[in-house]
Amino acid sequence: MASAERQKSYKPPKQSVSKRLVRYWPLYLMLIPCIVYYALICYVPMAGSVLAFKDYSFKKGIWGSPWVGFDYFKTFFMSYDAPRLIKNTLTIGVIKCILEFPFAIILALMLNEILNMKFKKVAQTITYLPHFLSSVIIVTMLQKILAPNVGILNQAISALGGDGSTFFLMEAKYFYPILFSMDLWRNIGWDSIIYLAAISSVDTALYEAAEMDGCNKLKKMWHITLPGIRGTIGLLFIMGVGGLLSSGVEQVWLLRTPGNMSLADTLDVYVLRVGLQGGQFGYATAIGLIQGLVGLILVVVCNKICKKMTEVSLW
Repeated sequence: MASAERQKSYKPPKQSVSKRLVRYWPLYLMLIPCIVYYALICYVPMAGSVLAFKDYSFKKGIWGSPWVGFDYFKTFFMSYDAPRLIKNTLTIGVIKCILEFPFAIILALMLNEILNMKFKKVAQTITYLPHFLSSVIIVTMLQKILAPNVGILNQAISALGGDGSTFFLMEAKYFYPILFSMDLWRNIGWDSIIYLAAISSVDTALYEAAEMDGCNKLKKMWHITLPGIRGTIGLLFIMGVGGLLSSGVEQVWLLRTPGNMSLADTLDVYVLRVGLQGGQFGYATAIGLIQGLVGLILVVVCNKICKKMTEVSLW
């Protein structure tokens, strides 16, 4: 008993940074490209956020342009479009980050139960492939499938005695279901990879013990597999919440039509329109900065709540 307590209280001596660098130098060497990538792609461009507080001029440059303070932020929140843009972005964010979230877990659980390895590999490949297709290709496929009269869906409706002339992409009521189906089909297989990896680390002895107690597959899934990957689920959910105000500009931009414009006009699309098309770089940067700050706040709050309720957190 005493030896067990001593083992629990034992803490290995801390190594200095220099000793760890010398001992694990191959790992740190492999980490250098990752650090360089994030420094150049993610952190250096953050200096451009100063445009949100400047009246940018090509002639004067970023640092030579005059300061305008918080004028762009006031202009946005006082504009007529702000409530509609925020509402549309939040709706799409909830669809992508929350409604789609359980489906990858369900797919991973289903794939984990497949015993035929050949069939399992084929199923995984089929579900992963759409992730590597560009949004342009997927939307083009949708346009062909949903085209009035000649589209596959309308032809099937017509064959069943219905009206086969519906222009789905021009009607606002079909926009959210189309976006949800498109994004789910594209990402469900790719997102399930992490959950499959987490499931593979669950101790198999627990399944054997549960089987001896008479548990069926559903009970083993509920009482062993899901609790075993709870940490992974929590971490991915926390990171996903940060994207509530980011609708994904490619998909929404390509799906926009005059008929669904009232729902497809989001903050990301608005930033693209006023920034690149309208040349209002400072105003567009201010809106993008709002999205980033709100995302950071949501991650911090969600992390605190999850840590208090489930003991799962990013930090």
